[in-house]
Amino acid sequence: LWPWLLASSGLSALVQLVTLPFFPDSPSYLLIQKGNEEACRKAIRKLWGEGDHQAEIDDIMKEKGAMASTKTLRVLEVIKERSLRWQLYILVIVMTTLQLCGINAIYFYSFEVFHTAKFEEYLIPYVSLGVGLCECLSSIVCSTLIDRFGRKVLLWGGYLLMCSVLALLTMTLSLQHRFFWMHYFSVILIFLFVVFYGIGP
Repeated sequence: LWPWLLASSGLSALVQLVTLPFFPDSPSYLLIQKGNEEACRKAIRKLWGEGDHQAEIDDIMKEKGAMASTKTLRVLEVIKERSLRWQLYILVIVMTTLQLCGINAIYFYSFEVFHTAKFEEYLIPYVSLGVGLCECLSSIVCSTLIDRFGRKVLLWGGYLLMCSVLALLTMTLSLQHRFFWMHYFSVILIFLFVVFYGIGP
């Protein structure tokens, strides 16, 4: 079954490859990068239907004017620029914490936790698949929550809940030889961690 599951990802790539030529170019790309207003209007009509879209074109023209007055910085210039320093720090911290938050360790050791929880050998791949589905679904939920609560709340809340789950998971893995039900609690915590990871970071 696993070869078929891995091959199924190629199906979506094939659909994109076949349908992509039929999609119109971005109106802003056509107007700002190419300077082709007629192609921009045609793309807008194809995307949004017939009608008066002059307001949208005016917005793109304002964006073009703003971009023309903005200097493009090289990587070293971005690092040296004082006005961008805090944004750069925040970006580096967010990306670093994303890599070191523990999600890779969870995925790596989840098989062992499921095995210790006395799951049948043939069921473990399906439980692992369930963990991946949890991340996918929680990411979809996040896209609806981000407009309501904002990125900062979701990041703080996600990391806080993930830290709590990791602390509990450390405790349950340490006590799993004393209490038989700790194995199942560890499995629940793995699923919760993945959900909080998908909703937060």
